[in-house]
Amino acid sequence: MTDNRNKNLESQANQYIWYPFTQMQDHVKEKPVIIEKGEGCFLIDIDGNRYIDGVSSLWTNVHGHRKEKLDLAVKKQLDLIAHSTLLGLSNVPAVRCAQKLVKIAPEGLTRVFYSDNGSTAVEIALKMAFQYHRQAAGGDTNKTRFISFKNAYHGDTIGSVSLGGIDLFHEKYHPLLFDSFKADSPHCYRCPIGESFPECDLKCIDQVEELMASHDHEVCALVIEPLVQGAAGILLQPQGYLKRIRELCTKYNIFMIADEVAVGFGKTGKMFACEHEDVAPDIMALAKGITGGYLPLAATLATEAIFHGFLGAHEEFKTFFHGHTYTGNPLACAVAEANIDIFKEENVIENLQGKIKRFTEKLKTFSDLPHVGDIRQRGIMAGIELVVCKDSKKEYPAKERIGHRVIVEARKHGLIIRPLGNVIVIMPPLAISMEEIDRICEIHMMLYGK
Repeated sequence: MTDNRNKNLESQANQYIWYPFTQMQDHVKEKPVIIEKGEGCFLIDIDGNRYIDGVSSLWTNVHGHRKEKLDLAVKKQLDLIAHSTLLGLSNVPAVRCAQKLVKIAPEGLTRVFYSDNGSTAVEIALKMAFQYHRQAAGGDTNKTRFISFKNAYHGDTIGSVSLGGIDLFHEKYHPLLFDSFKADSPHCYRCPIGESFPECDLKCIDQVEELMASHDHEVCALVIEPLVQGAAGILLQPQGYLKRIRELCTKYNIFMIADEVAVGFGKTGKMFACEHEDVAPDIMALAKGITGGYLPLAATLATEAIFHGFLGAHEEFKTFFHGHTYTGNPLACAVAEANIDIFKEENVIENLQGKIKRFTEKLKTFSDLPHVGDIRQRGIMAGIELVVCKDSKKEYPAKERIGHRVIVEARKHGLIIRPLGNVIVIMPPLAISMEEIDRICEIHMMLYGK
């Protein structure tokens, strides 16, 4: 009976589902892995196979699967109400969650606008910055443009794609997009200006200042992924870069939008990546880890000054005309509130530091492997770039599908990971144990040593 059920599910999975970021022509030829259960940092498929969740279910899971406090938060809220609109009304979990988000956020962020995912959180940030300058007393109607970075990824809605800098994901949609000023992003392994850190003295930021100096009269905001450009292949910003960006935004009167969708909620070793350099953005986008990986929720946090730019008489129409059906969903906000509580109750950030150290030590053992070109790590986030030749840094051609081949082999050893081209991403839940870190790295050593 179970065998028949599983075969039917496998057939139906390939017959009916169109998977995101997946070439379906190849995918339907493979046996699908269909997850049925979760347990701690493990995923369990319909055949009972157990896999370490090596990418925290696409960078969302924080405390592991079936975390009792999070399970109970959903169940308790479900006994009250699953959803009511936030348009003109409020709900208890949305209020409590907003208060807790402001309490843990960088200083000055006082207002919370809810949405459903990272793309919309960024989209909202763009519209806030743009509309502020159209109507606020301190605004400037000439400020309608944005600065973003090459290699950036901010989501898949049209506004967030307009800021993106990864041609593989974004180029086909170019006719639909608005133009933004693009600055080179830091990439110490393949530096676009041929420098080396720290001797370079952050010369890569000179181009950013040149853009600001030339276009500050028309730029309303700069958008940055603090410390780590995730989808670009875990590209790291050198120490001091983020703080300098904040200083330049202040100098040229440009809003700084921090896209902490991927890096927020502990993954860099602090609650938010901006904390590493004592940076407070004007607007911050959050999603992914906000509910501990349980339910879709996002939040865009803004300063009181930006919020006040939207206040006025009804007939002035300064309202922020944006919203989603499930904005501030009570179930999602309830589990997000519980997620934030766990960080404090279980000293999650403090306890993570030893795991990060262990992870760093284990990753160092890969450096001598012949096809490991670069190892990039920040906190519990890591990217391992595979190359044909270490000396030349020659990349594997796309047709070799090296990343895909690695993750398929990893599954045979009980590990779920996902590649970004030739970069293998490791980003387990913060709840990962020392032993599970060791096992993840043992599997990688087997794969790369072949």
